[in-house]
Amino acid sequence: MMSEIINYTLFTLGGDTPVLLVDLVTSAVGLACVVLAGRNSKYNFWVGYLYTALLFLMFWNKHLYASLLLQPVSLGINILGHYRWTHPKKGEESSADHGSLRVSMLTWRQRAAAAVSVFVLAALWGWLLSFLGSRWFAGVFPADPVPYLDACVTVLILVAQFLSALKKWDCWIAWLLVNCTQIALHISVGHIFMPVVCGLYLVNGVASLWNWSRLYRAKA
Repeated sequence: MMSEIINYTLFTLGGDTPVLLVDLVTSAVGLACVVLAGRNSKYNFWVGYLYTALLFLMFWNKHLYASLLLQPVSLGINILGHYRWTHPKKGEESSADHGSLRVSMLTWRQRAAAAVSVFVLAALWGWLLSFLGSRWFAGVFPADPVPYLDACVTVLILVAQFLSALKKWDCWIAWLLVNCTQIALHISVGHIFMPVVCGLYLVNGVASLWNWSRLYRAKA
């Protein structure tokens, strides 16, 4: 029953490319989530919970294991972010709302550490994924079609989500990198709507980068 829902096809493009219902719904919910985050709305977390569940189903369907395993971690980060945004520590309050966390920035040393961490973790995770389904559990799991790209997207998302949870302006730089790599990932596995949505994410990311710069200057 679950498999039938995940693979329910709305229509096909070019005669052989299916457009799945789960892809369309996931795309719409994901876009709503990032738009709310860019507008500094705490309600993005409620939408994010649903988005995490939908992504789990979508990546399961495409055998993208790094992205699949990311979803429980994403849920944990989402819960952390929801709490941090609504329970700021003393001195972290927004000037516009003392019950909300204000926007802050990483130091250059922290940015360099984040960049190195992404490179190392993505390379290691991609190497491990390259064995899953080909050497490890062969015949049980289909091989990940793009292990290194899958791993790179996964690590970038983790970093972007963690920075978002801490309300760091730098999270939007990370999200822009995520969007670019995700477009390549989704195209490589035949997703139809997600590349289009990731393009919209890019536009939203640029707008959010500017908006959070304004909030940072206002200490909001």
